[in-house]
Amino acid sequence: MRTAGLTMNDVWAHRVLRERGVETYRLEGMAAEIGVVVESLDLKHRGKEENYRPYLHLTGELRSVTPAEALPFGISQVTYSPGQGEKVDAFYEFDDQQLVELAGKGYFTNGFAVPEQITGIEWELPATADMLVLAPSGTQTEGDAPVVFTQVHDIGGLEIDLESSGYDLAGYFADHSKDGVSRAEVVVDERGLKARSDAINSLFTEDELDLDAEVEQVVGASVPEAAPAADGMSMRLQQVEAEIAAEREQYQAERERAEGTTENLYRERVAAALRTAEEQDEPFAPPRPARDVQRDLDLELEEQEPRQQAGKPAPSLDERKRQVARRAADLDFGDNSEQSLGS
Repeated sequence: MRTAGLTMNDVWAHRVLRERGVETYRLEGMAAEIGVVVESLDLKHRGKEENYRPYLHLTGELRSVTPAEALPFGISQVTYSPGQGEKVDAFYEFDDQQLVELAGKGYFTNGFAVPEQITGIEWELPATADMLVLAPSGTQTEGDAPVVFTQVHDIGGLEIDLESSGYDLAGYFADHSKDGVSRAEVVVDERGLKARSDAINSLFTEDELDLDAEVEQVVGASVPEAAPAADGMSMRLQQVEAEIAAEREQYQAERERAEGTTENLYRERVAAALRTAEEQDEPFAPPRPARDVQRDLDLELEEQEPRQQAGKPAPSLDERKRQVARRAADLDFGDNSEQSLGS
């Protein structure tokens, strides 16, 4: 007997399982054949670890479940209306002999494709299913029949092959070995044709060659005038630089006027001598060592003693202090110059 079925995920299946006093039969792990209307069939390949082995991926809709043994109440098959069955995904694996047959039929040619005549029809595939049978009511009313709920194992990933399904799908592929060219040969021919058609194989593409012309146009184009804001900023920077230079000159002049500073000594002792030498066209003599200055000081004192004894008035104490200070300054300047020359 054939009867319409419901899926196990239907809300009525849960109510039947919870209901007490209802006669039910639960059958698990039953071998069965399922009828699937194949909607699409695609040729795909495994990963690199499996050497890109080809396989078929088929998708369709569940239309029937036929258990290997009859169910209670003489039920032999459970059917589903179009649009009421579950979606099925199955994967067909080719064995080695089938792969050899596919290669002989031009598997590596461009025209090789999955045959269309094996889609849109119902396939019978092996599967395992769980079933729940709800017995009819005790009263013998017309049209009262058992209700069957089914659940197919791995309906979203069925693994099938020639041995389990009985379908030799390799035999349905057309022979393209003589009317097609292999993919590798097509690539080689295209490369060879391009090499033969070009007198000179340039290392640069046309886009790269056009880039040079674009660069020349950009370089030859007139430079746009500077914005007013940029001119204002440039003038402000020049003004700040002038102010900094004026402050530096003022600071240098103050240092030259201040007694005891390096700049003052240079102006009074070195620069003045340089100017005098330039005016007289004489080479500038470097500062004398301290020992020579001391010897000249002793000679000058010895010359002053006879003049003082001859009746000339002796210099005052303040004048002698000034003379000693000037001589001491000369001695200090001579020592520093000698050290700097020695270094």
